[in-house]
Amino acid sequence: MAGAGNRTVNVHMVAAGKYHDIDFARLELLKLLAEDERIRVRVAPDYHDLDGIRAADFLITYTCDLVPEEDEQVALKDYIASGKRWFALHGTNAILKFLEDGRVDAPETAPVLMQTLGTQFLAHPPIQPFKVTLSDPEHELVKGINEFETDDELYLCRVHGDLHRLLETRFHGDVQGWVHDQWPEDEPRPVYYINRVGEGEVLYLNLGHCRGHYDMQPIVDYYPEVERGSWRREEYYELLRRGIRYCADRALAAA
Repeated sequence: MAGAGNRTVNVHMVAAGKYHDIDFARLELLKLLAEDERIRVRVAPDYHDLDGIRAADFLITYTCDLVPEEDEQVALKDYIASGKRWFALHGTNAILKFLEDGRVDAPETAPVLMQTLGTQFLAHPPIQPFKVTLSDPEHELVKGINEFETDDELYLCRVHGDLHRLLETRFHGDVQGWVHDQWPEDEPRPVYYINRVGEGEVLYLNLGHCRGHYDMQPIVDYYPEVERGSWRREEYYELLRRGIRYCADRALAAA
């Protein structure tokens, strides 16, 4: 993509966490960010560098069970409310606790973070194909992308606030192995949305599961399958490219 003048776009990426192939996701995202010659990236393993986040034009995250400290949650909310954007991916809204009875809980212990993000992950059924449909087919982030089937984690979440939904799917039934295991209502589940916070926006795309052989340690020494989820779909890469471009273009327009 051609640059616009001499203005660069500074991006702060947080790529870290548990139970996923973070190295794979980090590398793929860096490749996509490198397609835009305006973009310069700093990569961090957590949210501790608040000065670095505040100095960034937008934030992009691929995490799981990585919870900011309370002051960091407030700082993130203030950052977005000031007019910035956060492109949050997959497990950014996930807090996980493995219980002695074998179930997995998703404790709601970071309300400021989840209200900023717009949802909190609570459970997912076993990985299997499901259809992703368009909620707002005219929005620039998804326009021209047809509904598609993907083999990913179907996120079941608690919704906070009034989301502008872009993509969705449907699910109802029991989800074995999770504390939040009953989902009886046959209703649309958000897959991609915008959550407005003050003058800014959170773009949340919860597709993108990936896991390698060693990513479940110490729970499992060797995970038998390599999982790539929606990373195998051209539509997913197009969604990522558009999200990056959307955030970068608006950062430049606000400069």
